[in-house]
Order: sequence, then C-alpha cells, then structure tokens
Amino acid sequence: MAQSDLDLKEAVLKEDLKFYFMNPCEKYRARHQIPWKLALQILKILMVTTQLIFFGLSNQLVVSFKEENTVAFKHLFLKGYSGVDEDDYSCSIYTQQDAYDSIFYVINQYRQLKNISLGTLGYEHEESGLKICKQQYKKGTMLTSNDTLNLDVSTETECIFLKPQELASKNAELKLNSSFFSLEFYRLIQVEISFKLKGIALQTIHARELPDCYAFQNTITFNNRAHSGKIKIYFDSDTDIQECKDWHIFSSVLQKNTQYILVFDGFVILSCFASLILCTRSIVLALRLQKRFVNFFLEKYKRHVCHADRLEFINGWYVLVIISDVMTIIGSILKMEIKAKNLTSYDVCSILLGTSTLFVWVGVIRYLGYFQTYNVLILTMQASLPKVLRFCCCAGMIYLGYTFCGWIVLGPYHEKFEDLNTVAECLFSLVNGDDMFATFAQIQQKSTLVWVFSRLYLYSFISLFIYMILSLFIALITDSYDTIKKYQQSGFPVTDLHEFLKDHGSVGYRKEQTSMPFICCCRRQQSDDNLILIN
Repeated sequence: MAQSDLDLKEAVLKEDLKFYFMNPCEKYRARHQIPWKLALQILKILMVTTQLIFFGLSNQLVVSFKEENTVAFKHLFLKGYSGVDEDDYSCSIYTQQDAYDSIFYVINQYRQLKNISLGTLGYEHEESGLKICKQQYKKGTMLTSNDTLNLDVSTETECIFLKPQELASKNAELKLNSSFFSLEFYRLIQVEISFKLKGIALQTIHARELPDCYAFQNTITFNNRAHSGKIKIYFDSDTDIQECKDWHIFSSVLQKNTQYILVFDGFVILSCFASLILCTRSIVLALRLQKRFVNFFLEKYKRHVCHADRLEFINGWYVLVIISDVMTIIGSILKMEIKAKNLTSYDVCSILLGTSTLFVWVGVIRYLGYFQTYNVLILTMQASLPKVLRFCCCAGMIYLGYTFCGWIVLGPYHEKFEDLNTVAECLFSLVNGDDMFATFAQIQQKSTLVWVFSRLYLYSFISLFIYMILSLFIALITDSYDTIKKYQQSGFPVTDLHEFLKDHGSVGYRKEQTSMPFICCCRRQQSDDNLILIN
C-alpha cells in the first residue's frame, strides 16, 4: 500500500477513534449528532421506575393478604394460640390430653369453618377434606421402671381422610372414635394434618384492580421426634395465586384502569426494545472499529495491540443496559399477563423487574462519569476491584474457619451458633459492630471450659476482623483513590491507543455553537480531554 494511502487511512481511523471516545456533549458539538441513547435512557429510567412502583404496590397487597391469612389460620386452627411464635415453631404442648385436644380442635374448626371464619374462605371442592397421617415406630414395648426398651426402629405411616360432608353427618363420631386416634406416644414420631382452602382477595378492588383467587395448602405438624416430653406444633401455609374461573365485576373503572396500565407496560417494552437495538448497534460498531485499529496497528507497526487497549472498545455499560432491557421486556410481558389474570408468577416477575431497575439506576453512573469529580469515584472502584476481590478471598478463608469452629463448639450453648447459616450471619453482624453485647451475654454458662473458649473466640474474631482486616480493606481502596488522584495531576499511564491518538488534533470537532441543548451543560475543559479515555 502506498504511503499516502496509509497516511489517509491513519487519519480517517484517528478521526473515527476520537469521535468514538467522545461523550454525548462532544459528539453533538462535533457533528450535531443528537444523543438518542442518552435521551432514551433518561426516559427509560422514569418509565421503568414508575412501572416498578405500580407493580410493587400491587405486590404489596398480595403479600399482605398472604400474611394476614396465615395469622388468621393459626388463630383458627391452633388451640390456645397466643399470637406469638416460639422461635422456629408456633407453639408447644406437654401432656397427652393437650395433644388429643389440639388434634380434635383442628377437626372441629375445619368442620364449622364457614360459620366461624371472617374471611372469604371455603373448601377447595366437595371432595376435598382433612388428611390426617400419623408416623410411628413399629410395635414395641417400653418399661421405664427397669430401663427396658424393645422397639423396631423402622417406621410406618397410617392415614385417614375426612371430608366436610362426612364431618357434618352422624357417622363422624364413629371415625373420630376409631382406633386411629388412639396414640401410643412412646412410638409416635409425628402427626400431620393437611387440608386445602380457597379464598378471594377483595381488597384489590379498592386499588382499582381485578381480584385474585388464592389456594391455601395448610399443614399442621405435631412433631414428637425428640420424645423429650415436648411436642412442637408447626403450622405451614403454601399459597398459590390462581386464575379466577368465573367472575363478574360490574365496574367500568376497574376495566379502564387495567387497560391504561397495560398500555403503559406496552410503551415500556417499546422503549426497552429501542434501547436494546441502539446499544447492540453501538457494540457491533465498536467491535468493527476495534478490528480496524488492530489490523492497522499490525500493518503499520508490525506488532499486536495489547489486551488493555482492546478492552477500551468494549463498553461494559452497554452490556449492562442490554441485560437490563432484556429483563425488563420479559418482566413487563409477565406483568401484563398477571394484570390480565392469565398468569400468577409474581415471584419471577418481581425478580426480573427489580433486578432490571437496579441495573438501570446503576447505569446512571456512566453519565455521572462525564463530570471529573464523579469520575474519580468510578475510576477508584474500577482500580480497587481486583485487589479487593483477591483480599476478600484470603479473608474469606479465615472467616470460614471461624464459622466452622463456632458452629461445632458453641452450637450447643448459644442459639446464634446452632447452624452454619446462623453462625455466618452472626459473625457478619459482629464485623459490622452489631449486637456485640447480646452475643457475649447469651452464652450459657453450663460449661466453664466452653465459656472461657467463647470469650477467646469472640475477642480474637472481633479484634482480627475489625482492627486488622477491615482496616486493610479500607487501605486498599484509599490506595487506589490516591493513585487515581496522582494520575489526574501528572497524567495517566500512556498505552498504544493513547499514544496513537495523542498527536491527533481535534480542531475540526471543536466548533463553538451559539445554541446548545440542555445536555451540553456537562462540557468539560479542553485540557481534561487527554487525561483518560472514558468508555
């Protein structure tokens, strides 16, 4: 290739590279290119946030209905329920008579549910009913007087099914007096009572939404596995939102409100789809520009471009926006189906919309980076992230060691160390200075050796992590911040890409305009342009 052609190719490439690394304000001043992506991102932030708020308010009604029904079920079906759960279970009983009374109380309350319930509850269908199962060890004998126990440890499960119409008939007493309800407590492992109920959430009408139909799968477990003289009663309610099969709401306001929200969701999908196309196009053009630069550099200088310069062309913010747009589109489609009462996947929709909104707001940092003051924060985070991750890997090994040690030693004597997950959460709270006195005070003093060990364990952990590891963690970030500030004063390290663009003037691009849009208020000083390539 002739030298003149190579020089012309170099000049064109430099022009394109310089334009690519400009911010939206500079691109507008250079070529009057309207920053469509920036305007669209600002619009999308407003629309996605508004959509999330509407969905959150609707989801709040769902959560409230579920929680209030669970509390109502406990008061309806648990005999003597005080409204306060004991740790991980609802309540406890200590005598055989209490066990019989509690079981028959559930049966009696289920039988007269429609007469005593304040809610819109009913049986699932006529064939549904109470399923009572008892699990116990096989036949054996126990003589506590001479410490003799003859027991087959293999278990057997026996069940009985009671329909609502059977409980209302005269034959109900025969079933309730059968041998099934004669319990041998030394063999009994657990009794499980399960039943399904249906309800309709009418409170959504006040929020101008169509009502939802719910199916409640309730399970009451009398747990006697420990055979310690204490039976723990657990209540569990799994809620399913179902499509109402046949309902007629005589209100045009509800129908119109639903239609307006569906139209708004449609606009959100269109804006996200446009943003997805623009960002994908930008990434494709950037990869083409990268290929041109790599080929030219190899042709002229006979060497390959370093990996860091190649990464300059990959805009991570665009990747984040694309992921956010895809999640928003899928979440909006699910939300429209939920609003039309065709789907009930609230959890999946919440995860998609919530995560996408998080990414949208995180993406705002990119535009703050056009201001040099905010850019220091972004560059510090980028520079410190690799060192912080390596440091966390090392600190994590020590943290895991303390977690396993605390679980096995302090578990029998402290409720915060009973399982691995609780231990990890407790230690993380201690690192942040939370709940320190309670952790020290709640250790049981049944064993002097364990009590002394707990003091050494807690003091060493707090001293090591708060005074040493956290201080080093902060020092890593401070060091990165000082490095970035020094670079801004003396200049950033020059790479091949920076060197290639350094001598290229930008006279043709810097035309003073008499009128500028509001977005160009973020104009930077010309002396700042060579500090760093903002990507």
